[in-house]
Amino acid sequence: MSRFSELKHAASGKRRLKDLLLQSDNRFCADCGAPDPKWASANIGVFICLKCCGVHRSLGTHISKVLSVTLDEWSDDEIDSMTEVGGNSSANAIYEAFLPEGVSKPGPDSSHEERMRFIRSKYELQEFLKPSLRITSGKTSSSSLKSSFSTKLFDSFRIPSVSKNSEGMVEFIGLVKVKVKKGTNLAIRDMLSSDPYVVLTLGKQTVQTTVMKSNLNPVWNEELMLSVPQDFGPIKLSVFDHDTFSADDIMGEAEIDIQPLITSAMAFGDPEMFGNMQIGKWLKSHDNALVVDSIINIVDGKVMQEISLKLQNVECGELEVELEWMPLDQ
Repeated sequence: MSRFSELKHAASGKRRLKDLLLQSDNRFCADCGAPDPKWASANIGVFICLKCCGVHRSLGTHISKVLSVTLDEWSDDEIDSMTEVGGNSSANAIYEAFLPEGVSKPGPDSSHEERMRFIRSKYELQEFLKPSLRITSGKTSSSSLKSSFSTKLFDSFRIPSVSKNSEGMVEFIGLVKVKVKKGTNLAIRDMLSSDPYVVLTLGKQTVQTTVMKSNLNPVWNEELMLSVPQDFGPIKLSVFDHDTFSADDIMGEAEIDIQPLITSAMAFGDPEMFGNMQIGKWLKSHDNALVVDSIINIVDGKVMQEISLKLQNVECGELEVELEWMPLDQ
């Protein structure tokens, strides 16, 4: 390969990595949510901040091979591994699939000890994985780890017909990507404003947006991923005001019924076979938090749903989200 070809090839790889980093879910650390991560675990497939990077390094390269996004040279295999996983939301939908009650993720300002406990539990001890995916790995090379660890995890998401395991946990039927778009006229919980963030819960999974400082009309446009089990219920949505020195105050809540989305998607099968069209509707009623009827559409080969919610148990506030259904074989 000529020197020019080598440079062109290297630039192409860097471009793929940069494009992946620009995805909204990759603009925040996969482990603590700190903005603008500049590091990555190449064999796990997540982007992480400097503080969490230190913990990952302490695990050893047989667990997490840490590289700088900007300073280190990346091999084709390492970039392929990152793009195959698809980003922080996809990875966290698996690595944090079963967060136990009382276990919460560290935040950007958490101590080193808090990060260490969580990150070890998440990747080394594999405590939050579905038990059937947990692997005991010796000190293997990063490439063999990639094939035995990450690939096994992500391949399992593409196999819909696995029976219940001994602990009664069921196989997932798909993923739902939730784009938290914006809030309007949210409640004041500080002196003059609030520092809101959104928490989504489905089963034992919990994901959250970043905190928006002093903003009652925040625009997140942030994508979060949740895996959907066979026995799924509604997505529970809560808005909190972040407080530094006291417990975070609730700013309202709502439930998102994902049954209409999934039923519509399964009725039509492969959405790429259809043009843009309406395929379903979740109707506003006194039993739900909808501001208006929520329409389910096929848009560019994807099953999408726009939802406007009036927050419950609070004096004011609305939230706009967008759902995308992602079947296991996608």
